[in-house]
Amino acid sequence: MTQALRIPASEHGINPREIDKRARTILNSLSDAGYEAYLVGGGVRDLLLGKHPKDFDIATNATPEQVKKTLPSTRIIGRRFRLAHVHFGREYFEVATFRAPHDESDKGQVGRDGRITHDNVFGNMEQDAVRRDFTVNALFYDLKTAEVIDFTGGIDDLNQRQLRMIGDPVTRYREDPVRMLRAIRFAAKLDLELEPNTEAPIRELSPLLANIAPARLFEEVLKLFHSGKALAVLDKLREYHLFKLLFPQAEASLLEEEPEGNYARLVYAALGNTDKRIKAGKPVNPAFLFAVFLWKRVQEGSAMYRELGNPVLQSVQMAASDAFSEQVKTIAVPRRFSNVTREIWVMQGRFNFKNQRRVMNFLSYKRFRAAYDFLCLRAQSGEAVEEDCQWWTLIQEVDEEEKIAMCRKVAPQSRGRRRHKKRRNTH
Repeated sequence: MTQALRIPASEHGINPREIDKRARTILNSLSDAGYEAYLVGGGVRDLLLGKHPKDFDIATNATPEQVKKTLPSTRIIGRRFRLAHVHFGREYFEVATFRAPHDESDKGQVGRDGRITHDNVFGNMEQDAVRRDFTVNALFYDLKTAEVIDFTGGIDDLNQRQLRMIGDPVTRYREDPVRMLRAIRFAAKLDLELEPNTEAPIRELSPLLANIAPARLFEEVLKLFHSGKALAVLDKLREYHLFKLLFPQAEASLLEEEPEGNYARLVYAALGNTDKRIKAGKPVNPAFLFAVFLWKRVQEGSAMYRELGNPVLQSVQMAASDAFSEQVKTIAVPRRFSNVTREIWVMQGRFNFKNQRRVMNFLSYKRFRAAYDFLCLRAQSGEAVEEDCQWWTLIQEVDEEEKIAMCRKVAPQSRGRRRHKKRRNTH
């Protein structure tokens, strides 16, 4: 058995009051019932780095059924990886039973390609530590003794600012290819360097992501690009040949016009804004991410459909359907987000119309702000919509009387164009 490194409170500096009160309740309840229970993973890592964790995961030697008996608000979930979710109203905390190495039973199966198919072989604390992905995520905090417990060298790796896989990286990536995405996310989010052996196999093994369920990749993509480090994430994903497995159309669009095309500028401006919003504690919508990444394909597709004689609006809608039909082969986008993305694209055409009735209706529309933000990002990237961005920015700032005056100033020109078109069509 590996000798665990135990770091006392005087050396690690974690303040137990930084741990969510409800997580402390779970830890104390399990401990009082005679079980081992520790804060584990990202929560411990972030506390050691002086950050404020959002998640407080717990590891224990109690089985999910024993957790439920001790804490009645528990719901047991999962089949491949059974977990206990301890609920406090609408929120819950994840409690996982210590895992051991896989065996050949129906509880711990590994497929021919090396992927884990069942993961319910329970073990002890040390076995659980070495089963985790990265050393910095395998640290335990004992609320009773206030010690940090390290079986894998995670403390040293944090001090050296490196991300290191536990065990053989090739084997571990084959067990679960999503670990490659996690490596990129943690390296970017925590500003860590990938340890050489951890980094080496990623490019070669990147095609394994094609075997991951598109629904699971949607969740991973949100974690990647809503981490507050989206710009760094994009560069790393592309560097390690992972982005093209997630967003093949976006990768192709970037390659077509690099390094300084409008589309590339749009992507980097949008991700930069996303990072700023997250750091400021503002909400972000996944729909916007997909609107940006697929925009060039939608533009190209709608132009093609217009050349075939289709109306403008219908052309955009058909191009949107084409883009999403390809995208969902790799990442399953729930309709509640894809529908918003489609609205953002379709509404770009509405910014051309500035008569009073249309403007007033548009300004009160639910998705106006998202569409407007997208318009101004397009302007920022160099698309020929700068005047529209400025006009719609100003009309949001002036009072009702000035709004009407702005519309009337533009409207005669629009009516003139319509009359001219009508006269021309009569000949």
